[in-house]
Amino acid sequence: MATPRDTPSRPDALTLEVVELIGAVVARYHEEYEEAAAGHALTGAQARLLSLLSLEPLPMRKLAQRLKCEPSNVTGIVDRLEARGLAERRPDPADRRVKLAAATAEGRRVARGLQESLRFAREPLAGLSEPERVALRDALRRMLTPR
Repeated sequence: MATPRDTPSRPDALTLEVVELIGAVVARYHEEYEEAAAGHALTGAQARLLSLLSLEPLPMRKLAQRLKCEPSNVTGIVDRLEARGLAERRPDPADRRVKLAAATAEGRRVARGLQESLRFAREPLAGLSEPERVALRDALRRMLTPR
């Protein structure tokens, strides 16, 4: 495994191209995610929060950490989702002083609809064989593994 000392100080052309391609993929994903959110009358932040809540109820602090924003921003987002019947606040069974935000049944339905409407995430991947998708998944996991 390469160490920082082994890594050249200037990236090679292939590395630069890969970085540009990753950036393009991320930009297209965010663009489509915003469009999918708008199709459900949600902002991108509301859609991301709802997607997280559809997996499990979470305390506001943890939501703020995952969304990389201030807890006060999360409170406002949850307020708006709650007003639409997509989320609710519940006491944490482990600590009743803590409130958990959770997706309602309707919120989970909307979150599923968001995921299903992301064509960009599905269509290009469908053009790859299963071994290619496995290799891509494994490479991305290695890139995201803390060192």
